[in-house]
Amino acid sequence: MKKPILGKRTFLRDNTVPAIAFEKAMTIRHRNTFSIAAGEEQNEPLYTGRYIAVLKEGADDFKHARKVFTNNAGMKISSINDFNANNYAAANEVDADVITYDQLGVALISGEPEQISTVSAMADNEYIIIPERIAYVPEDLPALADRDVATWGLNCTDVLKSTYTGNGVKVAILDTGFTMNHPDFAGRNITAQSFVDGDTDPMDHHGHGTHCTGTACGGIDANGLRYGVATKADIYIGKVLGNNGSGSQQSIWNGILWAADSGCKVISMSLESPVFPGQNYDLTYERFAKYASAKGAIVIAAAGNGSKRNWGHFTPVSSPADCPSVLAVAALDSNMNVADFSNRCINPTAQVDIAAPGYDIYSSWTLPQRYNRIHGTSMATPHVAGILALLWEQYPNYSPSEITVELFKFAKRLALPSIDVGIGLVMAK
Repeated sequence: MKKPILGKRTFLRDNTVPAIAFEKAMTIRHRNTFSIAAGEEQNEPLYTGRYIAVLKEGADDFKHARKVFTNNAGMKISSINDFNANNYAAANEVDADVITYDQLGVALISGEPEQISTVSAMADNEYIIIPERIAYVPEDLPALADRDVATWGLNCTDVLKSTYTGNGVKVAILDTGFTMNHPDFAGRNITAQSFVDGDTDPMDHHGHGTHCTGTACGGIDANGLRYGVATKADIYIGKVLGNNGSGSQQSIWNGILWAADSGCKVISMSLESPVFPGQNYDLTYERFAKYASAKGAIVIAAAGNGSKRNWGHFTPVSSPADCPSVLAVAALDSNMNVADFSNRCINPTAQVDIAAPGYDIYSSWTLPQRYNRIHGTSMATPHVAGILALLWEQYPNYSPSEITVELFKFAKRLALPSIDVGIGLVMAK
């Protein structure tokens, strides 16, 4: 299987130049967000160079497509069903041009351009061909260094008042991995696997995944300050984004399958691919989210950090958060205002479902730093993941839809548009 061509998320928080240069960088980023189609060069491409075949609704299986792949395009085919849940990552190394996900009506194709043209031309109304997209860690903007460290997110969501801890609930964080030797997590039940091409180590060398894991399932820091929601949840780490902050759709698909097949009740994804105004949601992500739901899991994702509200710039909810079967999480600041960067519902099928603290969030980080405070819808999403774990502990026999009803029932309504915050502020019960 041909390796995906991935981009690199260059973090503005790492920029040491004066503030005016920071503003210039932000201007360039927002200018490029909707000008990629015009052919502008950028360091964060949209596509991996591979393609996806998606069966249309009503098509039974890949019977016709398999003939096209092999007989007409001369491709080798493998199936994800040849691998068990603990070995999905091995599919990245298989000697094949096509990997089918038969139960989901999806196939990943890594052929040559002429082969892609052949399978596209012979689709015969059975399937469509779309490019495989790159997912990125959303821009985790720098927090204010002169503010007191405080877990305001836990206080405003009533987490500290809850008698539940997520005990025994399996929570999957699909991200850049996790700092497995972080001292705050000593003795915790942690299962980890990497789905990144060429990287079998789930260790986080980026920081983003460790931060999200800490908010969702962490505990108490070295000074006795609590920063995690579900302090006794079982943690499942799926490394789907590489150390450069990007990953292929296939890595994320395999992470979702692994988490769902492992019995995780919550699958949290603080990652994004940009979506243009008028663009439909990704059919493959929707099918994988439905698969997870059928297995008993709730899938949530960050709404994305592409907006610049102070400039009047609003960006649609990112992918995969824009899928109907994925809960999209927006970010709020400590004054209960929508965070400047938080995306909004612009496309008809891509709504914001709920909002959570996502500004100046303190959590675990890679060693030796150990802790960090950053902003982003990425930081809001694990607040919801942790609170979902508390609900699953309280209602272990509920279905995903019933748990979602409880989540929405106890959310705090805000005097803000639903296109920005959905049902309101997530609250623990």
